[in-house]
Order: sequence, then C-alpha cells, then structure tokens
Amino acid sequence: MNNYLISGSPHIHGWESTKKIMYSVVIALMPAFLFSIYYFGFDAIRVTLISVAACVLIEWLIQKFLIKGPCTIADGSAIITGILLAFNLPSNIPAWMIIVGAIVAIGIGKMSFGGLGNNPFNPALVGRVFMLISFPVAMTTWPTPRPLLGDAWTDAITGPTLLGHLKEGISQGISANDLMVFENVQELIYSGSLGETGSLAIIIGGLFLILRKVIDWQTPVVIIATVALIATACWLIDPVHYVNPMIHIFSGGLLLGAFFMATDMATSPMTINGKIIFAIGVGALTIIIRLWGAYPEGMSFAILIMNAFVPLINKVCKPKRFGKPVK
Repeated sequence: MNNYLISGSPHIHGWESTKKIMYSVVIALMPAFLFSIYYFGFDAIRVTLISVAACVLIEWLIQKFLIKGPCTIADGSAIITGILLAFNLPSNIPAWMIIVGAIVAIGIGKMSFGGLGNNPFNPALVGRVFMLISFPVAMTTWPTPRPLLGDAWTDAITGPTLLGHLKEGISQGISANDLMVFENVQELIYSGSLGETGSLAIIIGGLFLILRKVIDWQTPVVIIATVALIATACWLIDPVHYVNPMIHIFSGGLLLGAFFMATDMATSPMTINGKIIFAIGVGALTIIIRLWGAYPEGMSFAILIMNAFVPLINKVCKPKRFGKPVK
C-alpha cells in the first residue's frame, strides 16, 4: 500500500512548483519596484532591501533555532513578504521599524502558524497593520516624490496622500470638487507608500500573473468592480461629499492589494465562487472604511478581515465530491 504525503496549501495541479510560482510573483512586482525607484530614489531601494533581507533572515533563524525543520527560505515566499511589506511603507521610514515589521510579519504572521501554506492571514499585511498601530506618525508621514532633475534628486517634502487630503478636507466641510483643484493635488496622486505610485506597473504585473495562471482574474476584477460600483453610487447621489470613483481605483493601495495580496493562495478561498464572495467582501469593506471609517485607506484591514472568513467561505463553497449522487 502506497502512502501519499500532502503538504500544506497552496495546492496546484500542474507542472508548476511553489518555488516557480513565488518567483513569478517576484518578477511581476519588478515593474512597480522600478516605478518606486523613479519616484523615491535610493530610499525605495533601501526600504525594499532591508525588508527583504530582514524577512529572509528572520525566517531562517526561526527554522534554524526554534522549529528546527528544513530550511525553506529558497522558495521565495519570504522574499515576496519582504517586497510586499516594503510596498506598504513610506520611503522615509527608519530601518529599525522595517525590521520590527519584518519580525511581526514572518514571526507572527507566518511562522507561528507553521510556515508557508498554514498562515490564515497575509503576513505582509499583519506586519503593516502592526506598524500602523505601533508607529502611527512614521507610518503616515509621506514624502512627496519628486521626479529626477538632471543627475540629482531634489529634497523631498512630506505631505498627505491624496485619499488623506480628501478625507481631511471633506470632514472640514470642503467640497470634493474644491479639494480636487487644490494646487498640489497632482503631487498627491503620487504620494504614499512605495506600492501606491505606479498603478500602470501594478496592472502590468497583475496581468502577467493572470496570463501565467498564477492567480485567477476573478479576485482582482471583482474587488475593483465592487469599489467602483459603491463609489459611483455615492458620487452620483452626492458629488459634493464623494469623489469620482476613478480616484478610489487608482489611489492608495487598492490595485496592489487586489492583484498581489488578496490573491495569496494560502489566505484566499479555493473555489471560484468562494473567491468572488471573498472579493466582494474585500471591495465593500475597503470603500466603507475609506468613505466612513477613521482611516483614509482600508485595503489592508479589508483583506485581513476577509482572511478570517476564508475557512467559512471554503466550507460553504466547497465543490461536490466526485461520484456524489445529485439530489
């Protein structure tokens, strides 16, 4: 009798290996990384390298001295966590805070549950939300990016993100139309974390993953469509207090979250119907938090909340067993 060993998710039927899938995601993130370098210069490289190095090192240390199991840092999952964590951080954040975020992301968000495939929550978002709660000033002090001038970078100044600017202004009774003609609004479009600046680059990377069949198209499309639908309804009803839905789609971390974090195999539903339910929940929670919550951005919280519902979604949407009679 042959014994079959089944590892933790993700389970993919085909010639792809977990390592190939992970490095495909790394490749897909490179266009956005290049955009972040253009807008933020060396700081984008600094934040990303520190985050990746810390995540890989922490995972190795935990496996070497605590779990004492096989080393898995070569599979690329720790690298992805490091890149995604960096993409959720401002470019001027201190190095020690990045390391703390990496410890939480890998140590608590991933390895405490048993490693890749066993974690119920997206590790990078666990680290990001921990940092947002622990270091709120540093995590919301955004440098305004400046394009290259000759061979040197100009000094960056700090300012709000576009979503933060809109939320603060509307809360003070200023109309959305007046806020959008603010003299520095064009600069605010490119302000924020590393992964919020290159919308086109994120879309290109997401399409690459869809074409490679690393992710299903339903999750990002339904998330974006849900946000667009609710934002459009609010905008049509009251354009004074709500902005054009395109602002919500192309500002903040919506696209990064939709293509690269909500599609995480270990923390998202297994079936297509489950993915659609999950995506609707992520999109609805994101726009609800943005419009009526305390934070101008809601993608991280929305994904983590829906991660908690994934076991229930999988139970409700599990496929019929092969050979089961139809009632």
